[in-house]
Amino acid sequence: MFQNKYKKIYKTIKKYDRIVIARHVGPDPDCLGTQIALRDIIKTTFPNKEVYAVGYSASRFSYLGTLDKMQEEYYQDALLIVIDLPDKKRLDGVDSDRFSYRIKIDHHPYIETFCDYEWIDDQASSAAQMIMELVFNTKLQMTPFAAERLYLGLVSDTNRFLFQYTTPKTFNLVAQLINVTGIDFTSLYENLYLRPLKEIKFQGYIGNHFTVTENGFAYIKITDDILKEYHVDVATAGNMVNNFNYIEEIFAWAVFTEDKNRGNIRGSLRSRGPIINEIASHFGGGGHIYASGVRLESFNQVDDLVEELDAECARYKKSNNIDS
Repeated sequence: MFQNKYKKIYKTIKKYDRIVIARHVGPDPDCLGTQIALRDIIKTTFPNKEVYAVGYSASRFSYLGTLDKMQEEYYQDALLIVIDLPDKKRLDGVDSDRFSYRIKIDHHPYIETFCDYEWIDDQASSAAQMIMELVFNTKLQMTPFAAERLYLGLVSDTNRFLFQYTTPKTFNLVAQLINVTGIDFTSLYENLYLRPLKEIKFQGYIGNHFTVTENGFAYIKITDDILKEYHVDVATAGNMVNNFNYIEEIFAWAVFTEDKNRGNIRGSLRSRGPIINEIASHFGGGGHIYASGVRLESFNQVDDLVEELDAECARYKKSNNIDS
């Protein structure tokens, strides 16, 4: 039964002549790289199929490749593959109910069922890891182009193999990826980590303006005016949250960014101990136990979320006998 999921997904892909690959709003390198890689893998394996990777693009990650603009005719007699998404409300750019069949491939803790077939592995390091596993257990053909994007997606979501979900299975799949395709993975890091000077200055702004509570929760509210001042976008601001790991006085932290285009506040949450995804779910968000996200209506809601996260940090300190 365990092995049958690969055959089930492969046979479903083989069955449909039109396939749309979608993912969550606020894209990151894992979901984008995986989405674009899977499109290339399917088109290489089945050259006569129509395969589209859709959703709003992010200029920050343009090096991963281009996306397709969703068209009305793409819904007709089509298969939807949803990548890196546990809940329907955060699906970007498509109406999942209009497809003939839907598959979900996701590494987040289960939230809801909204696809016809769902492969969920919340112990996988990334969506990229799951696609590697799928390809190496079916007749799908891995390409060097796809391998590079999957490698970048996995490296990004594991923070260069530092995070908890990096397992022997992760390393085995990466080794197989490199052996099969021969990609020069060392040359890929420049795209992932090279940043313009304006982002370094913006990172300095965040570091200097974080509020840190006595319980070790750090947060910052970034308005649209601040984004304009530093000439950065909402996605850039949210991704800055990953740059503040391993600060001795901080156990959990968050970046809350005003998104004028969507009319909400985007919250990126991280932790190195306190469990945060359950709290994020109280506010319509979710994710991993140490990395989650939310979309809030206003900065007033941010204050309520901060209060709960700060209380969780206090409980964490007490349960682990950590002095202030």
